[in-house]
Amino acid sequence: MASFSVPYVAPNIYSWGPPVEDDRSNPNAPQSKFSLLPYAPFGRSDRLGRVADFTGRNTYQRGTGHRRGGDDNKEFQYQVDKIEESSFQLVDTSKPTTGNTRRFVTPAARRRQHTQRLRQVNARRQQQNQGPSHQMHNTQRTRGGGGRGRYGGRGGRHYQNRVDRQASVSVQPEWNQVEDLDLSKLTKSLTASTDVPIADDIIWCGFLDQYNDAYDKVTARAPTPLKKNETKEFYPVTTTDDPVLEKLAIDGNGNVFITDAILAHLMTCTRSVYPWDLVIQKLPGGTLFFDKRDNSQFDYLTVNETAHSPPTNDDPNGINTPERLGLEATTIHQNFTQQILKSKGTRKNMDLPNPFYDEEDNDGMEPASVAFRYRKFDLGDNTQLVCRTELHGLVKKTQYMTAFALNEFPTQGATAWRDKLDSQRGAVLATELKNNSFKLAKWTAASLLSGADQMKIGFVSRTSPKNNFDHVIQATQFYRPKDFATQITLAEGQMWAMIRMFITLMRKHEDGKYVLMRDPNKAILRLFKVPPNTFEEDDEDEEEDAIE
Repeated sequence: MASFSVPYVAPNIYSWGPPVEDDRSNPNAPQSKFSLLPYAPFGRSDRLGRVADFTGRNTYQRGTGHRRGGDDNKEFQYQVDKIEESSFQLVDTSKPTTGNTRRFVTPAARRRQHTQRLRQVNARRQQQNQGPSHQMHNTQRTRGGGGRGRYGGRGGRHYQNRVDRQASVSVQPEWNQVEDLDLSKLTKSLTASTDVPIADDIIWCGFLDQYNDAYDKVTARAPTPLKKNETKEFYPVTTTDDPVLEKLAIDGNGNVFITDAILAHLMTCTRSVYPWDLVIQKLPGGTLFFDKRDNSQFDYLTVNETAHSPPTNDDPNGINTPERLGLEATTIHQNFTQQILKSKGTRKNMDLPNPFYDEEDNDGMEPASVAFRYRKFDLGDNTQLVCRTELHGLVKKTQYMTAFALNEFPTQGATAWRDKLDSQRGAVLATELKNNSFKLAKWTAASLLSGADQMKIGFVSRTSPKNNFDHVIQATQFYRPKDFATQITLAEGQMWAMIRMFITLMRKHEDGKYVLMRDPNKAILRLFKVPPNTFEEDDEDEEEDAIE
């Protein structure tokens, strides 16, 4: 029988692979067989990507958290002789180009390249005109670093459209926050009721003029200049300064008092974007007064508030800042509501005269054609809401109407109204519903509260984009308030559910003065308990200045 010898197996008690030193004690061990053989250590859990890598590139191994290649396998990398490397020279072996080297570019690609070059030139011009400080601000704003977002930065690629606004009123240290409401969740949490309260008329004040039918024929091709009514006086009086509401409160005719502007604002506040604030006073016995601050921006209309790119304050001295656009829109609205009415022979006087007009101190002014309709709404749960509503004119001597004016805001790339109003008026209105959703919702709610049969909307534009003093009426349109509310998805039951929520919210707090304000940059309402003399010191200072 042939003899069998066990083959030699080199033992290694320290690691995988051949041992570093030969086993001299075993006679079958070949001498220095693996002494010069290079070996790359590895782990059994490592994932082998390739058998050999002669490029030496670093590759990141997923799941392990470290890189492989490069310095890991120096033994297997080719070592170049230093003398040979010093004499090495790089030779260009690429073929020379001959003939026409211009690559064919499609017309569409050429237009895109041209547009991109123009954008770069315009960006450089704007940076030169704005100065270094503004450049740094824009760089930080568009960079958006550090936050979440699919396109980098907090808010993603649309972060550059974000505008940091200031609060409508500064919060004082002595103010105590008692409530915090999320507007985005407020509508979903409310249960819309089909039970819309029936209004009872209490008192009629003021007068109304007849609507001029000639303005139904105004077109964009033949516009009518908007006149300035410098002899008409408007009275945006708040709740506590209304003598009629004060008398009704003393007589116990209601326990919640408010004006239609404030009530419509609260009913549609979920659509607001700009900051605002209101003052709420809770008297002993539970009577509530919803007020606005004197000299606040509450009575000024907004322009493109809900647009994707609303007006900004990039140019403080320009005519298209939010404040100047609001003043322009308010002036247009007041002039329009009086111009479309007949001035003589068609006036209808109400039971009482205008409660805010003083004949002895009028300075040649006369009150505007407005009828104040004081109405009471029974909301249930022992809640009697008294509201002062407004009407602006008569249609066909029997129907009441409200009037409002939309003014065109000149934006880059938008088609002018004069080119679209006559043929595509629905498209123009749809754009305004998107850009001014909150303003149109407030107008519709105010028309429903006043019981108007018709709502007149005028389309007014500047005579020149850079002239904010002269305007023309390009078209007018009648709408039924209930039909228009359905068109803009404004549910009357949801409106009343909103105001019931605010009344319930105030009744669970103690008596005193409160400030309800919208956060300037978040869709959040905050309710603050404030000292009783808040905002009254400013009124005393104004009275002292007037006396002096």
